[in-house]
Amino acid sequence: MLAWLELPLFFVHLMAVARAITRANREPAARVAWVAVIMFLPLLGVVAYLLLGETNIGRERLRRLKAAEDRVTRPDETSHATDAIAPEAAAQFDLCGSINGLGPVSGNRIALLGNPDASNTHPTLDSDSAIDALVQDIERATEHVHIGFYIWLDDGNGGKVADAVAAASRRGVHCRVMVDALGSRGFIRGKRWRQLRGAGVSLVATLNDIPRLGHLAVGRLDLRNHRKLVIIDNSIAYCGSQNCADPEFRIKAKYAPWVDIFFRCEGPVVRQAQYLFLCTWTAETGDPLEGLAAAQPAPQRFEPGAVAQMYGTGPTTPGNAMSDSFVGAVYAARKELVITTPYFVPDEAVLRALCAAPRRGVATTIVFPERNDSWLVGNSSRSCYADLLVNGVDIYEYSLGLLHTKSITIDGKIALVGSANMDRRSMQLNFENNMLVADEVVAAAVRARQQSYLGVSRPIALATVKAWPFHKRLVQNAVGMTAPVL
Repeated sequence: MLAWLELPLFFVHLMAVARAITRANREPAARVAWVAVIMFLPLLGVVAYLLLGETNIGRERLRRLKAAEDRVTRPDETSHATDAIAPEAAAQFDLCGSINGLGPVSGNRIALLGNPDASNTHPTLDSDSAIDALVQDIERATEHVHIGFYIWLDDGNGGKVADAVAAASRRGVHCRVMVDALGSRGFIRGKRWRQLRGAGVSLVATLNDIPRLGHLAVGRLDLRNHRKLVIIDNSIAYCGSQNCADPEFRIKAKYAPWVDIFFRCEGPVVRQAQYLFLCTWTAETGDPLEGLAAAQPAPQRFEPGAVAQMYGTGPTTPGNAMSDSFVGAVYAARKELVITTPYFVPDEAVLRALCAAPRRGVATTIVFPERNDSWLVGNSSRSCYADLLVNGVDIYEYSLGLLHTKSITIDGKIALVGSANMDRRSMQLNFENNMLVADEVVAAAVRARQQSYLGVSRPIALATVKAWPFHKRLVQNAVGMTAPVL
């Protein structure tokens, strides 16, 4: 009875395999993994590829995003920064600048927000004080407040920001709020969203209309706008790993506190943050705001000031742009490289760059959370430990909560921070934003924060990893094999 279905199903499998093999911007390992999934899981493999196999936001949406990037005027301040960049940093700035056409800019004042206590035994203070600073700036806003968060919760910090934005809108400030439809789904359905709308705030839930079959998304059902950006009056910007929520993070309270990093920026780099925000906002709404990022008067400059550069990645940027920026940062190091990331599912290029760093004389340290809120990511990360340790990378696990900070410091002179994790989701799927800073004062502040994490973290020895029981290593490596399709 079912024999007549065999040939059509075989044809469907062949078409899916052909698609997996010919899809652009895909690593060979990912092609092999998807071919195996499709062929060895009859029908289920095809369905899995349909739902998870491609970054597909729809032709119309892609057209709108590209049109917005062409329409929004890029701020051009790069000529002021070229002489201030050290030679060892210049190549990394060139690489990151190629992603969005935003070059390095000088004259910035960049402050790392949070607890001044270097021991960082109370990591919740970092997030709380950062949100308090943001609320104060919103309360002083006179022209506009632009906010983009992946997760916004209706809790203490989320409520404070919502109240400040609603009050600003009522006094005539143009407030525009953009959240991810998946990450902030509870907020969108709740009273705070209605509060903001009632106060006249313009609201957008991004990626709420990706291609679907019925209620199922097609391409990647977990494609996200993971960016964290706030721009106030075209003169102040906030960026980092911080979501708009309490560090207790009630939706995953058993992993709390979430330990984050957040920066307050003034100077020309603010307009680059504005550009990234407006590209998405304009594509979503069609609002004619394309000149705002480069509007006069010119931004205030601070002397001495930091050289900084924003860049953002997503479905409209080159397929390996975020991975390339991480690889470039690793190879820019000459003496010391310190990394913190909560989610570590590296592609081959990133993993090999990290393994090569100690062999060329760079003291390389990575700090991961001891407990990960993703079982898959936690096991995939640990499947890389042996390779990293054998090559001389020092690994630590942070035990006071979920270390959510995404940071890299290079030789104590350069810092790379933002929303992107060292995982395939951030490197190949999500909309992300990072900031590259060449300034010893800023880099020292980030390095001190990293050191505060190290001070309460547990070192992982190669002997410990080798002593893990067989079943544990089997699970980790089996999960690690699935990394190209995660």
